[in-house]
Amino acid sequence: MSEEPTTDELPLRERKKRATRQRISDVATGLFAQRGFDEVTVAEVARAAEVSAMTVFNYFPRKEDLFLDRIPEAVDLFTAAVRRRPPGEPPLAALRALALRLLDEHHPLGGVDDHFPHFWRVVIASPALRARAREGVEEVETALAEALAEITPELPDPALAAALTVAAYRSVYVTTARRLLAGEPAEAVAQDHRDRVGAAFDALEVVFGRPAR
Repeated sequence: MSEEPTTDELPLRERKKRATRQRISDVATGLFAQRGFDEVTVAEVARAAEVSAMTVFNYFPRKEDLFLDRIPEAVDLFTAAVRRRPPGEPPLAALRALALRLLDEHHPLGGVDDHFPHFWRVVIASPALRARAREGVEEVETALAEALAEITPELPDPALAAALTVAAYRSVYVTTARRLLAGEPAEAVAQDHRDRVGAAFDALEVVFGRPAR
């Protein structure tokens, strides 16, 4: 099983590109948080990040992707979890482990951190961001279905398996987001989130049976 290179192991050119992308995203996120997504233009982001508007679009094809910049990462994480799982580990077990790892790391895709409500409020306030977020979920689902079809050709309906897996995880994530937005601290929500992740994957295993190894 091959491992992804760490940032320090990447060629200098690639490290610089990643740093530029991150700087643009960070600048954009700050502006959107201050003024609202719909009130900030790409040209303003470019000026603040000291790059051209063309450079911004080279890294982010759509304005919405400046803020929802982790959609490609979500696709990579979900597909890598099943494609690069240890020998003998069922795909659902690998996806469960991923969900719990994201939670433990306080990763934005893990859903539990006291800082996340600021992000979600910006999304909620913008119809464009809400629409892009829905598209992002669909992109993860499609990519996961392709990965499952590739690694478990005996699975009767990879698309259904992917759809139910993503829907289950989204349900857990959204419930936690609503509690955090209501003012509950992350510490008070984390264990329930973990329990619901476990219950979601337990239910998926009942539906699909023990996944092929």
